[in-house]
Amino acid sequence: MKRYCLTLDLIDEPESIRVYENHHAAGNAWPEVTQHDKDCGILDMEIYRTGNRMFMIMETTDDFSLEEKAHKDSQSPIIQKWEELMWTFQQPIPWAKPGEKWVLMDRIFKSGS
Repeated sequence: MKRYCLTLDLIDEPESIRVYENHHAAGNAWPEVTQHDKDCGILDMEIYRTGNRMFMIMETTDDFSLEEKAHKDSQSPIIQKWEELMWTFQQPIPWAKPGEKWVLMDRIFKSGS
């Protein structure tokens, strides 16, 4: 199993954040999106928030590839529709590359190894 940690900012407006969180509340995420993630090899995904900064943890199959997931996402109209909707609530972190949304984080510490 692989683990990926990514970060992204939300637009810093309380109502926008509330609506975004509602889209992610239990049972509210589009089932086609969550199934697509599973089909791409994502075994578990969690998103945390502090202020307007978000942190996502993805646990995936060993053969999961971010590049392959991005390609499959680009081929799915429903995923593109979801991403367009989510982008109305999101903004890139200051050091994101042009067009980059979720930015992969580097692990700098691990205990117990």
